[in-house]
Amino acid sequence: MSADLKNKVALITGGTSGIGKDTAVLFSEAGAKVVIAGRRDAEGKAVVDEIRKNGGEAMFVKTDVCKSADIQALVQKTIEKYGRLDTAFNNAGVEGNWTPLVDMAEQDWDRVIDTNLKGVWLCLKYEIAQMLKTGGGTIVNMSSVAGLMGTPAAAHYGASKHGVIALTRTAALECAKQKIRVNAVCPGPVNAPILQQLVAREPAHAQRRWRHLGGLRHPRLAPPRQRI
Repeated sequence: MSADLKNKVALITGGTSGIGKDTAVLFSEAGAKVVIAGRRDAEGKAVVDEIRKNGGEAMFVKTDVCKSADIQALVQKTIEKYGRLDTAFNNAGVEGNWTPLVDMAEQDWDRVIDTNLKGVWLCLKYEIAQMLKTGGGTIVNMSSVAGLMGTPAAAHYGASKHGVIALTRTAALECAKQKIRVNAVCPGPVNAPILQQLVAREPAHAQRRWRHLGGLRHPRLAPPRQRI
């Protein structure tokens, strides 16, 4: 990683595995002090141990991004430990059960929207408030290619990721004059735990997702013959 993050403080939600974990490690290698947020204690502490073993500085804060009190506490603990917050990666997310819209359970809709959309809104709310106190910062929100197109059997996931893009645009406009830069990233399918779980649980839907979103080859999925 070419960026110089020496003495910067970075907060990463969903930092216990997949893209979040890899980002935490890369940020540390670039010199940042990393705060890892997630719901799983053992996995979070393992990432911290890996970073410290390689000479970096990190801490884990058990966090449910759906809960306002948890996000407030996360930001507060970051400030108590490191004195500031320079950058944040709002990455925590779930895919939910894939099913046609008319068959989708309300509780599954609520879980995905609460985590992927409400969770990002709460993170932005408290991260921005803190950055305003210290003169600026940078925030990256995790959206998806599913936030740029429709995805059959994933109404909840697609809606949440479209919403993240709207939140990002709004926050960017509101915060630009306060020197807070807000962006979103929209990756396609990634061979990370969230997708591996979908493959194990719903292989047919996973195959269609892979084809529809134009993903790279997955060891447990036949390569797509064409993009839809």
